Amino acid sequence: MSLSRADRSGFTDWWWTVDRVTLFAVLALTAIGLMLAFAASPAATGGTAAAGDFRFAARQIVFAGLAVLVLGYSSLLSIRAVKLTAAVVFALALIGSALALFTGDAVLGGRRWIDLGWLTVQPSEFLKPGFAVLAAAILADRARMVLPKPLITFLLLLPAAIILVLQPDVGQTGLLLALWGALLFFYGVSVRWIAVLGAGSLGLGALAYLFIGHVHHRVEQFLGMTQEGYQAKLAANAFAHGRLLGVGPGAGTIKYSLPDAQSDFIFAVAGEEFGLALCGLIALLFCVLSVRLLIRAAQMKDPFAQIAAAGLAIVIALQAFINMSVAIGMLPAKGMTLPFISYGGSSLLAVALTMGFALALTRQRPQIGRRDDDAVFGFLREART
Repeated sequence: MSLSRADRSGFTDWWWTVDRVTLFAVLALTAIGLMLAFAASPAATGGTAAAGDFRFAARQIVFAGLAVLVLGYSSLLSIRAVKLTAAVVFALALIGSALALFTGDAVLGGRRWIDLGWLTVQPSEFLKPGFAVLAAAILADRARMVLPKPLITFLLLLPAAIILVLQPDVGQTGLLLALWGALLFFYGVSVRWIAVLGAGSLGLGALAYLFIGHVHHRVEQFLGMTQEGYQAKLAANAFAHGRLLGVGPGAGTIKYSLPDAQSDFIFAVAGEEFGLALCGLIALLFCVLSVRLLIRAAQMKDPFAQIAAAGLAIVIALQAFINMSVAIGMLPAKGMTLPFISYGGSSLLAVALTMGFALALTRQRPQIGRRDDDAVFGFLREART
């Protein structure tokens, strides 16, 4: 079967306009995630004496199928549809995150998940793609607005940050603040102001260290002020055991003692069973994904597409960097998943939506530079006299 550029049917038009390098990188990471789900699932459901089953792997296959559908559908959206979808996603994620404070399951002192019986949802995962697109739409709007555009994006960010702090979820809060800073940088805010925002974020981190117990404990473990963290030590042993090529699929033993082996420390499972070779491939794919999206974003004619696509690339790159850095002992434990790789429906669907938005925004549209007269945020514009 050949696809001609002259054919303007739906799939063919999508195929020739979407960034296939980014698409293949996403699919490759998802496939690696499924392979590692089979590696980690027995450890998550059993111990060294009696290996568990593959229930987590089976669920992850279902999640991956849904994620591919979300990725494909969202990558077909028009520019205006991306904005509208992001607005709905952000609003629902904000409401869901607030509900999790009162009705969610408490895990390790935090309330971040809503148990639907057949599925446990973490609404805060969807705040990032929603906020990236909405903030970019505000910043890139050509009309003057009633308030400075960076201030409007801060007011959009504020309720989400407050809810995340109350949960508490320091990792997601920091990631959302970093995303906001990246969007402001791409918008053109001076480096001086970005430095001020960075200093403010460090101040919030210091407050979290002082007043949030588990943050205080993890930071002291990382700095060597107390006994070395249990998870960090096991993760280091897993990488040492795997060496260059790993001990082989299913042959890992340290994973049976490693908490959250299927999610937060899946990178250590990759290191033990498949060695530095697979870990390097995963890191390379994230580099290709991030750099490729940043290049495509820079080539866009529409300022909104430039800012939004670059922000979406940055948030995925940062989350991957944080997770892998925690696994190899470069950062204190954060409880943050590795995009496309870690077990979890919320995480996988959220990153699929993130990449779907990015693919939609970087498609080669002939009229992508045309002004959107019916702007989503038209009500924020100053009234014309």
